[in-house]
Amino acid sequence: MTLVQLDLPDPPALRGRWAALAAVHAASGHGEQCRALPPVWHYDDGQGSWADLHHLDEGRAVLLGQDRNDSETYYAEASDFYEEKETDLLAGAPDWWEPPVRRVREAQLFLGFVYGFDGSIWQRAEYELDDGFASVRLPALSDERTREAVLAATPRTADAGTPGPAEESVDALIAAGAEADSALVAAVVPIGWDTHSGAEAARAFLQG
Repeated sequence: MTLVQLDLPDPPALRGRWAALAAVHAASGHGEQCRALPPVWHYDDGQGSWADLHHLDEGRAVLLGQDRNDSETYYAEASDFYEEKETDLLAGAPDWWEPPVRRVREAQLFLGFVYGFDGSIWQRAEYELDDGFASVRLPALSDERTREAVLAATPRTADAGTPGPAEESVDALIAAGAEADSALVAAVVPIGWDTHSGAEAARAFLQG
């Protein structure tokens, strides 16, 4: 079966954005929502929708996850649980896609999408259903999305007299990405947040 090519950034392009958002979440004390646990980068929206990027050898990677509301593709156990027709997310895929999928299934999580990066292009199995990936709105797909997610994760209240971070500071954090230091994190997050933990969370993405 023919695989479908996807227009997505390659893993190195995702690294800095993912790391910047992880830094902010870690500084807030909620680092479990966006973090690197090498060789896996994790993101979830706090509402049950998630995406994980598994790094493999030779520059390959597998991006998989589920949108809890909008994934219309039901794979393996999900098909049985929801009593829906199964979509084979590994149809036509090379064998190296399977280990990350197995890890997720062993963790008793359902899958809506599985994308493979062979070192040059992203691909997925062929199907017509909405797999929910777009609805997850992975921030790391663009600077704009990452900027929005960083701002949403660093709320200020007008009556407290604490303005939000300058756009230039957010952009500097994104540009530094996995090499962000405490000062760059401090320029974005509210006073009192743990900027050291933020910088550590960013550096964890250097290992992916």
